[in-house]
Amino acid sequence: MQIVTSWMREGIQQGQVSLVLRLLQRKFGELNPKIEKQIQELNSPQLEALGEALLDFASVDDLRLWLSNRL
Repeated sequence: MQIVTSWMREGIQQGQVSLVLRLLQRKFGELNPKIEKQIQELNSPQLEALGEALLDFASVDDLRLWLSNRL
């Protein structure tokens, strides 16, 4: 049986946030702090979905639209 503590889940989630932000910054350059904050507030399943969806984004507007549909 695997025991996952709340601090482990939080660490995993922070890693997901970090990766998604780095990928988005590489694709679009510096992000608006408001967008970064919205991404930091996503839960793990949402971060996983964003990680997949960002491959199809053509612009930051696509990211904004995705976030507005998720929040």
